Amino acid sequence: MGHGGNVIQELTTDHREVEEIFGRIEALPPGSAERKTLCEQATMELVRHSVAEESYLYPAVREHVPNGGSLADKELEDHAKAEQLMKDLEGCEADDPRFDTLMTELMSEIRAHVADEEQNLFPRLEEVCPPDALMDLGDKVRRAKKTAPTRPHPAAPDTPPANKMVAPGAGLVDRLRDALSGRGKEG
Repeated sequence: MGHGGNVIQELTTDHREVEEIFGRIEALPPGSAERKTLCEQATMELVRHSVAEESYLYPAVREHVPNGGSLADKELEDHAKAEQLMKDLEGCEADDPRFDTLMTELMSEIRAHVADEEQNLFPRLEEVCPPDALMDLGDKVRRAKKTAPTRPHPAAPDTPPANKMVAPGAGLVDRLRDALSGRGKEG
């Protein structure tokens, strides 16, 4: 979290980090308690990443990219599906029969979303958005990830300005809960 560079470099690095966690999950046997810990880590990263995209990337896409509104809407739909899967996973332990099904579905959803962003959305944004604006967006995304929630909140607003008002408060509560519970920490 917080890598530097323009918005595309920042978000692409996030994508690689989450994929690395997914690979670690897939390498473990079903039912392993470590799968739950890694799922929590992936969820924490994905929620922060999503909130930052919803706050800054998608508004920029709407503003700069031709037909950006429909592109951003599709990405928000992807986020809503993934967030509901993460919420469902929150209530499952690794040995729950639903865990592997939900985890597989989440990984598939995220991988398709990442491929779409990297092959379609990012190149289109890079084509029309000035380099200094992309750098500025990278800074905003990094700041947003620092205060963003770490748990899925499917009912929370996903577009500005409401999401920018709700996210920091929810993020504070989530980080407190994580610190008290040890959520996402490897034993």
